[in-house]
This record gives sequence, structure tokens and C-alpha cells, in this order.
Amino acid sequence: VLGKGSDLEKAFATTALVYNNAADSNGKLSKAETKSLLQTQFWGFIQGQESKPKYQEIISALDEESEKKIDFEDFMILLVSLSLMSDLLQEIKNVKTTK
Repeated sequence: VLGKGSDLEKAFATTALVYNNAADSNGKLSKAETKSLLQTQFWGFIQGQESKPKYQEIISALDEESEKKIDFEDFMILLVSLSLMSDLLQEIKNVKTTK
């Protein structure tokens, strides 16, 4: 889609494609589907975070039995929230790249 796009544009496009491929015809995911998608596609960021209160809060909200579905905007908020608390983010921040 973004053959000549920047790395950030490609990363965002990939996120949107992964979400859209999992979403229903209305562009939404159930909470269970959202949890599954995060666990399979975002494992590196959430691995080892189980003891953190914010992680537990997010996952608990997804475990609640509810008819409410998650749209792309809410999904992105979850991704950002999980990324910010992640130990992997700290490791990434400590890596210096050279060009």
C-alpha cells in the first residue's frame, strides 16, 4: 500500500490492515477478539506485563461479558496504552540506531 512510505507510515498501515482483517463487516471487534488479537499480534509488548495494575485493568475490561464492540480508535488507544507500560518499549528506547 505504501511502497514509498516512511517506516512510520508503513507501521501504521500494517496496524490498520491487521485490525481490518480481524474486524467484522462493521469494522469492529468483540472484546474477546480484541484480546486474542493483542495476545497473538502484540505479544512482544505484553509479555511479562501481567503483574502491572494497568495491564490487569485493560485485560479485565476485555474479559467483561459485554455486547460492546471495539472500533479502530479504541483499539489504537489499547495499543498505545499497552506500549507505554511495556518493558519492551524501554528496551527499544535504549537502542541507538545509526544511519
